[in-house]
Amino acid sequence: MHPDIIPMLTYENGTAAMEWLCRVFGFTEKTRWTDREGKPTHGEITMGGGMIMLANGNKDYQSPLQHRQSCSRCAKWYSVPYIINGVLVYVDDVQAHFENSGKRGARILSDLEFGEPGSRYRVEDLEGQRWMFMQKS
Repeated sequence: MHPDIIPMLTYENGTAAMEWLCRVFGFTEKTRWTDREGKPTHGEITMGGGMIMLANGNKDYQSPLQHRQSCSRCAKWYSVPYIINGVLVYVDDVQAHFENSGKRGARILSDLEFGEPGSRYRVEDLEGQRWMFMQKS
């Protein structure tokens, strides 16, 4: 059974992204379908009761990180530490998650923030997708 809402993300290298997201953020790989060259055509990673689907983009796709390196307007959008077209994920221990993500190579965008609606931090993955991890109050 799938959750009612599932984010779908595109990556330049879906295989590397799936492995990185599992290793750094603690997701679990559920499904990986690949084409004849071994590139993912569809992937699913899970955490708690949630799921994210992901795959490789076409040959013209640029990740947020790649795009903002060649586009000054896009670079301005990403000059703030906030989530831009990102994903919010609830975790049981946001402090431990914050520490582990930083140690494992995630680009931390904000320190831990405490208070309502829950303790949280913002982070970027290997291709510049933005995430917020939060512990419910």
